[in-house]
Amino acid sequence: MVALLFYFLALITLAGAITVAFSKNIVHSAFGLMASMLGVAGFYAYMSADFLMVTQLIVYVGGIIILALFAVMFTGDIRNIKESNKKTNTHLGFMFISVVAIVIILAQFKAKFPSRLTSLHNTPTTEKIGDLLLSSYLLPFELISILLFSVLLGSVYIARKKKKDAR
Repeated sequence: MVALLFYFLALITLAGAITVAFSKNIVHSAFGLMASMLGVAGFYAYMSADFLMVTQLIVYVGGIIILALFAVMFTGDIRNIKESNKKTNTHLGFMFISVVAIVIILAQFKAKFPSRLTSLHNTPTTEKIGDLLLSSYLLPFELISILLFSVLLGSVYIARKKKKDAR
């Protein structure tokens, strides 16, 4: 049953990635990317990494993919584009992928894997991460929040400055 779940998640992830790589329609590519990222989130859940799974769902699937789809939908002449994924240097790409696949396969045969997994720790990681962020890593956490806030203010300032110059 566990192997079936793994193969199902692998199928979703690879099918989405293949759709992104070979689709000529940008909307189909965006949905393929969403399927691939959902598969990766499923792998995180499979490995009991609940925080990474939720982050993957909220940030990538919920945010970036939806933003990309809205950008595509609100673009005016998207139907007049003949080909969104131009296939250039496909021979070079296939050679590169072949070399990477051979290296991965050789590394898999040379690596020593345990014959059986003893057990996966099915304890939630979110509580541990929250405790660490609010105790040991409180200062870096706050410094990053100040940095992100200053970047946000700077981008608003630059955007307003360009708007005033345009008038």
